[in-house]
Amino acid sequence: MTPAKGFVVPAGGGREFPSPTPGRSFALKLLGRETGESIMMFEETLPPGTASLYHLHRDSDEVAWVLEGEFTFMIGDEIAAGGPGTCAFMPRAVAHAWKNTGRETGRVLFLYTPAAAGGLIEALSERRPSSEPEHKALFERHRWEVVGPNPL
Repeated sequence: MTPAKGFVVPAGGGREFPSPTPGRSFALKLLGRETGESIMMFEETLPPGTASLYHLHRDSDEVAWVLEGEFTFMIGDEIAAGGPGTCAFMPRAVAHAWKNTGRETGRVLFLYTPAAAGGLIEALSERRPSSEPEHKALFERHRWEVVGPNPL
């Protein structure tokens, strides 16, 4: 692993890419390879009703900080909702899900530490899987496990 070198991502910086979901997009801010695999961070824009998979990461903790909108989080058996300024911690190996439960498009800053689980988002920004076996292999490579449908 190469030691990380400090850097600044200016406002509006990072690499943006759209999601197949209309109105949903990602702005990659800090990539694992740039931070010595310490963290991976991105900002996601999410239309109302957008929901995550119900999943867990084997090797990374996840933090979500709501910038705009109203979101509901399920972490283990606990459910909580909040608007701008709400911060959720989702520990590694704990099943979790989230959903934009507001009426407006929201924005959330997501961070993975260490960066391993964020590698999935980085990989999806470069190329989406074209088959179910390829999709499954990508999730396994980045140590994500889909637990079931989003319960929110």
